[in-house]
Amino acid sequence: MLMETLTDDLRRLIGQALAEDVGAGDWTTRWCVASTATAEAAIVAKAEGVIAGLEAAAEVFRQLGEVKFQARLADGDGAEPGTTVASLEGSARSILTGERTALNLLGRLSGVATLTRRFVAAVAGTGARITDTRKTTPLWRELERAATRAGGAVNHRRGLDAMVLIKENHLTCAGGISAAVQLVRRANDRGLRVEVETTDLEEVREALKAGVDRIMLDNMPLEMVERAVALIGARPSPPEIEVSGGVRLETVRAMAAAGVDYISVGALTHSAPALDLSLQIVKALQ
Repeated sequence: MLMETLTDDLRRLIGQALAEDVGAGDWTTRWCVASTATAEAAIVAKAEGVIAGLEAAAEVFRQLGEVKFQARLADGDGAEPGTTVASLEGSARSILTGERTALNLLGRLSGVATLTRRFVAAVAGTGARITDTRKTTPLWRELERAATRAGGAVNHRRGLDAMVLIKENHLTCAGGISAAVQLVRRANDRGLRVEVETTDLEEVREALKAGVDRIMLDNMPLEMVERAVALIGARPSPPEIEVSGGVRLETVRAMAAAGVDYISVGALTHSAPALDLSLQIVKALQ
């Protein structure tokens, strides 16, 4: 699995999600279902996709108790309509109370993995790698990063403390690429890698002169990307190249074929539609 264990923070987050849904009590289930009732249930895919978030879904039922959750697939596995993703056995009340929270987690994260897999497949054979961004749901970042890995992407920096990424607004405040990189070099006692965002070939040249670890080609048209790649590749020990900004499934392969190392896609986490999944009671015992 791509997320074998959950951190304490994620367990608390899932507990909060469950509490948000239950509120003062799941009255429908309490009043309709006997406390002693048991059930067998299945989580079933209703659409084709890539599964992610199984450990998070299982945690919902761990917190409710009296339910055995058995994953039938692993994160990163594909599912067809009708595929059983997981089976559950135990307290009927707990299964029904946890249903929506578990499906919300699993559907959202599987949607991220599914869209990621499409982008990864689109650049197959080019050498370029798809990477996520920090455009994640607040507090869901580790879950969504695991989902992009399940889809075949590599993770970009986890947060602001993981890497120096000098973007347009930093450049405006610092006085340009050369000045910003010099300031970072003087202060960088943590040995962090340095990336700088560029929007045209002149900025690419300035970034090369400044000597950074990675150059981001931001919102450049394909022809400019190709020229930038040639410019960067002509240098001995050239920095890595990342393309970012407005990348779509229809355009991603051409960008990859230009010879870049990474293509970052914010849509993986901010625009992925949830995968349609359902929980079905297959046997109920009073």
